Amino acid sequence: MSRSEPTLTQRNLSLRLLKRRAALEAIPPVERSVEDGVLRVTRRFRGLSLEQAMGYLESLGGERIGSNAIEGEGWRAELTAEKVPVGPSYRLTEVTITWTGEEDVLEPIVLRFRLKAFRAPG
Repeated sequence: MSRSEPTLTQRNLSLRLLKRRAALEAIPPVERSVEDGVLRVTRRFRGLSLEQAMGYLESLGGERIGSNAIEGEGWRAELTAEKVPVGPSYRLTEVTITWTGEEDVLEPIVLRFRLKAFRAPG
């Protein structure tokens, strides 16, 4: 095998990433618009705390600029959280994030955040 060919482990990781991306693409955003190269995307995440979401955004290069906002180079995220009913007697925290920023900068940030937040319950 030549050095340029991916190993079996690398291929498996690539396949898993492709499957995750496909699953993520099946869930549309609450809002998505682009004006003059500025992208605005709103998404909701259940089962994630506000603090976890802010930590994920910080790990993606953002910095806290308030109690519910994170700013990175070329992007900004504003977060809110509320308890929402799931069935008759159970409630989950739902974090809503509205990102704004340069389209080419923001797209990978949103994808990387979603991959971090996309996990099995428990």
